[in-house]
Amino acid sequence: MTHTHPNAIRKIVIVGGGSAGWITAAMLSHYFQRGGCAIELVESEEIGTIGVGESTIPPFLQLLASLGIDEQAFIQATQASFKLGIRFEDWKATGERYHHPFGAIGGPIGPHEFYQCWLRAKAAGHPSELQDFAPGSIMAQQGKFILPFKAQRTLIAGASYALHVDARLVARYLRDYAEARGVKRTEGIVSDVITHADGSVAKVRMKDGREIEGDLFVDCTGFRSLLIGKTLETPFEDWSDMLLCDRAVVVQTENVGAPHPYTLSKAEAGGWRWRIPLQHRAGNGYVFCSRFVSDDEARATLLGGIEGRPLMEPMFIPFKTGVRQRLWEKNVVAVGLSGGFIEPLESTALHLIYRGVDFLLRFFPDRDFDPALRAEYNRRMVADYEEIRDFIVLHYCKTQRDDTPFWRAVREAPIPESLKARMALFEHSGVLREGVDDMFRDPSWQSVMEGMGVRPRRYQQLVDTIPYEVISQTLDQSAPMLAAQVAGLPSHGEFLAKNCPAPPPEAPMAPFKTVA
Repeated sequence: MTHTHPNAIRKIVIVGGGSAGWITAAMLSHYFQRGGCAIELVESEEIGTIGVGESTIPPFLQLLASLGIDEQAFIQATQASFKLGIRFEDWKATGERYHHPFGAIGGPIGPHEFYQCWLRAKAAGHPSELQDFAPGSIMAQQGKFILPFKAQRTLIAGASYALHVDARLVARYLRDYAEARGVKRTEGIVSDVITHADGSVAKVRMKDGREIEGDLFVDCTGFRSLLIGKTLETPFEDWSDMLLCDRAVVVQTENVGAPHPYTLSKAEAGGWRWRIPLQHRAGNGYVFCSRFVSDDEARATLLGGIEGRPLMEPMFIPFKTGVRQRLWEKNVVAVGLSGGFIEPLESTALHLIYRGVDFLLRFFPDRDFDPALRAEYNRRMVADYEEIRDFIVLHYCKTQRDDTPFWRAVREAPIPESLKARMALFEHSGVLREGVDDMFRDPSWQSVMEGMGVRPRRYQQLVDTIPYEVISQTLDQSAPMLAAQVAGLPSHGEFLAKNCPAPPPEAPMAPFKTVA
């Protein structure tokens, strides 16, 4: 193997499989498939992975496209269904619900942002709701689906979508992809991590005595955090005072009826539950705070609220919310749960894996491991985790619920200063702080703010420069037009059956297919 760079990384060792390990392997092998760097992934079938049925956000589709993976084939291979957003029930108050849609809400009216025009209309007593103008929300409410780019020149085109996937099938699919591009998979359990004199990792030793050396190590060992945590002792910033849930119980069930094209998130007495429907079954979970809910109570709550027959024994997953102060330490990069975790409320776990590897490729080191590259990687990744943390806290901190000890504790939990500043700016006149490369765009913040009862005190004065009749006429025409356009679409179930039906789970998985 030749290296044009005399100090180039010659070998990357990925410790741990699952979604984190195989997304990492797939992305690295895509870039190094013509040689230049050996990649080896070490995992054990004994240890297993947390793969229950996962929800994604729209950038996940960019990952598939960047790897040249055929989206239709991927959907079929991973039992996937489409996701237009999240439906929240009982979060602000019992009996209330709201949608967080993917994609646009309305469109500019003259030179002005839609949201500001809508605020002016609401101030004048207009009866509309914000989500009346979100194609993602209207499709979700009606149970309809079409690929938004297939509906050009309609109001539906502004929607966006993600996928509900089986995490284990995603890992298997990407394993095939990575191995076809030269990644070597080694089966076994790592028993020891051997370091150099400077503390960096030299090699991992397996239970059977084999040793695997590398220049760069990627820690995908999940909550065990074998390299970045146990070996390098990188400090962990604990956010469990702001986000109280610390445990989940999960179960897969048979589908009842056609899968809905959204993730359902329903607040419960001691946390919240999800339902994620795939093509042939559904993933269900109850995320709760163990201070207020016992495992037996959580299990009973989960099983009492599911639709369809359970396909497995409920499984408990403990977790700690927070992030490593540095996700890249010496020659180890933590990807996935080993580096940090924010509860699954907005389905960001797979995206943070993708971001972690994407930034590693942007700041790819040589064997000197320049501290400037590390510092910038850590700054960008920790900023991502903090942005998501703030967005998740927003879902809790404005609740009006005080009916259980959990919700009373939520109302007293500290709010990050960065979120306080963001809310203060928004509450004044609907202005949102703009970040670099933010994960959540304005419609996301607007939807959750509105859903949780945070309405700006006033709209921006500049909106008064267009006649109110123009705004009210636009709203009066576009909401019924959008509803009518959506009504003519196929149902989500019909769309899946016609365009990307998945074989039953027992059937062998087709080999991966890439776009030419």
